[in-house]
Amino acid sequence: MKSYGIFTAVWLAAAAIAMAAPIASAQVDTNAPIAVKQTKAKPVWLKAEVVRADVNEIVVREQDNPLAVHSFNYSARARNKINKILDKGGYQSGDKVKILFQPGDTVALDIRGKPSKPF
Repeated sequence: MKSYGIFTAVWLAAAAIAMAAPIASAQVDTNAPIAVKQTKAKPVWLKAEVVRADVNEIVVREQDNPLAVHSFNYSARARNKINKILDKGGYQSGDKVKILFQPGDTVALDIRGKPSKPF
């Protein structure tokens, strides 16, 4: 019986200490928003082969991955360039071009490449 009394006394002492312990508060303020600085993606050049080109868009196939086909609309700068090229006959299927574009966007910012003579 003696050990039962000691066990009860220890248990009651532990319960009293646990009740008297201060409540721990969080170290992070969850009310203030976290500011994240977003960086703009840089435009990249795509080396490609023309599948089809007209006044509204150009459809190209990547040189590195022939199964990847992309379709681009023109920016104002590229539209002026493509109109001059179309007046001379335009790009033909198979012409090599470089297209400057923002990753994740379908607008061609600039187009470089020599068009071949029309058939």
